[in-house]
This record gives sequence, structure tokens and C-alpha cells, in this order.
Amino acid sequence: MKISEIYAILDSIAPFELQESWDNSGLIIGSMGDEFDSVTLSLDLDSLLVARAKPRTLFITHHPLIFKGLKSLDSSKYPANLIKEMIKKDISLISMHTNYDKMVLNKFVLSEILGYKNYEQDGEFILKFEVNKSFEEFVADIKSKLNLVTIRVVKGCDFIKTAALCTGSGSELISNLKADCFLSGDFKYHTALQSYENSLSLIDINHFESERYFGESLALNLQKFKVFATITNSINPFEYR
Repeated sequence: MKISEIYAILDSIAPFELQESWDNSGLIIGSMGDEFDSVTLSLDLDSLLVARAKPRTLFITHHPLIFKGLKSLDSSKYPANLIKEMIKKDISLISMHTNYDKMVLNKFVLSEILGYKNYEQDGEFILKFEVNKSFEEFVADIKSKLNLVTIRVVKGCDFIKTAALCTGSGSELISNLKADCFLSGDFKYHTALQSYENSLSLIDINHFESERYFGESLALNLQKFKVFATITNSINPFEYR
């Protein structure tokens, strides 16, 4: 199968033109005319995944390996070390980032992992849904369903009537949010303090943990086109002790 063929399928699932202007989704390594033998889905790429990959593998990741233009390639450092090995093994890479967030990932995590089937879109990245639970009950439910070892929260109110979700890192979207609780990752201290003072509860569902379902969600969509892939995940650079 050629890269161009699967690229067209991916574009039908989550059009690449929907990515944000700062994003770098699309074909990162390889050419449209290249052929591949197998597909592997992962949140990111790391050295272990590339070392284990067979030649002529196509990786489809959520996060682009290259975000900004590279002025040099030092093969002793990331990401150039991975790029060097990938070229040697004829490994290709396509990334689906903000376009996939908008079209698939947020909805999949909320409905299939957290179990909230009824929701409404609030902007391109935020989904709002009804909860009607105490803050403590809601936190425990989210922690259990996402299998989180630890969880950071800001308790801005005792009862959660409505909540909003954005997987990954959504703290910049808080300013216009109208809900009792916001679920996302990478919350900073000043964001937490501001939310607390404004009676907005926060549940930090972590970046890796909230987006690790990329492979699972994409595999289900690819199966509709008779494309079957291996699901794996890159390492989580954080440890919890």
C-alpha cells in the first residue's frame, strides 16, 4: 500500500486542513509514493519504538516528531537521532494532531472511556456535558475510569452540574469557559489559582494519560477501511512516586 492511499483515508477521518496554523500534522518523514509493509499507531515516537520497528513500517502518531523547522540535525540528540534511524530503516511517519483532537480524540475519550455519551461542542476543542455529582464523587469516577495513580484537582465548588473536557493541554481555553469543572492536562499554578478564585473546579487528567487512547480510537476508524494496525504507545516521560 502506498503512503498516498492511507493518507487519503486519514484525511477523510480527520481532514488535515483543520489543523491549527502552528501545528505540523501530515506526512513528516517519507514521500507519498513510498510503500509500506505495516502500520503502527502511537501517541509519540521514542528511541525504543524506532529500534524495535521493522523496516518499511509506517508510524502514525498523534504528536508530530517535528514541530518547528530544524536548522541542523545532531544525530546524538532527539529528534534527529530518531530521524536518522528511521531513514536508515525506510520508516515513514504521518502525524494527526489538532485535526484529530477536533474530530475524534476528545469525543472518543469522553464517550467511550468516561462514558458520557451526551455532550455538546463548545468551540473546536471543548466538549461540554452534564454531570450532576458531588465534586468528590466526580473526581473518584474520573480517576478510576482513566486509571490515574494520582490526580491533581482544584475544588472550586462542591457540586458539579456541568463539566467540560479537552484532552492534552487545554488550559489556554479556560477564559471563556462556562462550566462548573474543566478536565484537561498541564494546568499551571497561576491557572489553578485563578480558577479557584472564580469558583471553577479543575481536574488535571494529565497530558499522556488523556491522549494515550489515540491508537485505540484510530484503529477502530481504520478498520472501517480494511486497514489493520498495531497499537502501541511511547514511554510516559513522567514517573509517579
